[in-house]
Amino acid sequence: MTSTSETGNTNRAPHTASDAASGTAPGRTPHATLRYTAMRLGVFLACFVVVAVLAYVGVLPEAIGKANPLWLLMLAMVVSAPLSLVLLRRQRDEMSVQIAERVDRAKRKLAANQSQED
Repeated sequence: MTSTSETGNTNRAPHTASDAASGTAPGRTPHATLRYTAMRLGVFLACFVVVAVLAYVGVLPEAIGKANPLWLLMLAMVVSAPLSLVLLRRQRDEMSVQIAERVDRAKRKLAANQSQED
């Protein structure tokens, strides 16, 4: 049998050494999930800081009962969710492509292993 790469292509070589090492296609971020998660956390922290400053200044109520930190965290989550949905669209798409490629690669490996057992 001929030897194939993980993607199943026999004639195509990776474009760069980093593409060969990471197993990603050219132009894609090798750690898209980590990048998206870090940026999502950054958006949340920025929203938390803004909400905390607005509460400190008096624009927002500081607390409901004795739940000041919880109130600010919940408000920051509510504000950051739609912002990240719009602002991080490209990173989310890169992450979903990367995950889909890994799932496809795992399915191909599983199918190859099952066909070898027969």
